[in-house]
Amino acid sequence: MRRVLALLGLPLLMMAGCARPGTEPTGPGIPSDRHEAFEQRATAVAQAWRPGAAWATGYVPLQEPTVLVGEPAFTEETKLAFHAGWYRQQVPLPPGRPADGAVRFPDGELHVPLVSAAEAYRQIDQGDPPPCPGRPKDPGTPPPANPPDGPDAPVSSGPQAACIPLTVTGVELGAAPVHTSRGEARVPAWLFTVEEIDAVVARLAVAPDAVGALPEPVVPSAPAPQDLVSAQDVESADGTTLTFRLGVGSCDTGITPLVQEHDHVVVVGGTVVRSTGVCDDMLRLEPVTVTLREPLADRPVLDVVNATPLRFTVG
Repeated sequence: MRRVLALLGLPLLMMAGCARPGTEPTGPGIPSDRHEAFEQRATAVAQAWRPGAAWATGYVPLQEPTVLVGEPAFTEETKLAFHAGWYRQQVPLPPGRPADGAVRFPDGELHVPLVSAAEAYRQIDQGDPPPCPGRPKDPGTPPPANPPDGPDAPVSSGPQAACIPLTVTGVELGAAPVHTSRGEARVPAWLFTVEEIDAVVARLAVAPDAVGALPEPVVPSAPAPQDLVSAQDVESADGTTLTFRLGVGSCDTGITPLVQEHDHVVVVGGTVVRSTGVCDDMLRLEPVTVTLREPLADRPVLDVVNATPLRFTVG
């Protein structure tokens, strides 16, 4: 593993503080009703959505390039290791690039260049976990029989889970299901067998120069009302059930998900009741669910505030 210290936990997301009474945007063309404000802005976002040709003909993934195939049955420590990217390699990794592979979409396939297994492993391995007293970083090494105690004993402020990496015991070239701009596709991936979890860790094998970028959003010119909140990502799309996460304030109440459907796009967001008291600046991700008229299929899900196409979360 590379000897790079990974930061524990996820980065803190911050947002502006709780709104004060009277700070909502006002003026000509800005509706006062929260649902009406959402409908007007969602319509503007949908009308402005004009992705380039790559959206319909190329490979534009809507997930991160590391995905899980199967149910991982995480423990607290293995989940931490997965999200932090802590691995230890126990098998040789083929260094050569394989032949081109095919991304298989519902409407056809696209042949793309691939990266090697060694390169894919370098992409998932984000460094070593920090050591913790009484337990080695290498799971194959027993802890010391008589760990030091007293004033000279090492002190750790992190959880015991912090010193456990995931052990890679096998690798093969296969495919993984991935949400893309053209619906769910089967994408070439290096499949890493990991000793500590039940699922396979798949790193998508498509070479970077064959991966299309998300289109730049076209944000409506009118300011978004203060009680309209943005969607952060999509958790799942199962038939007509769409679950996504709203970014709300710690003191917000009355969280209400909203959705507007079009033939070519789905726009989501929500409204909240802002606190008028003292509140911290922490952003809270609140899962919400809406029911669509039709299954999502290959329609993108756009955030009503920033007009960005949303990615699917994994794990």
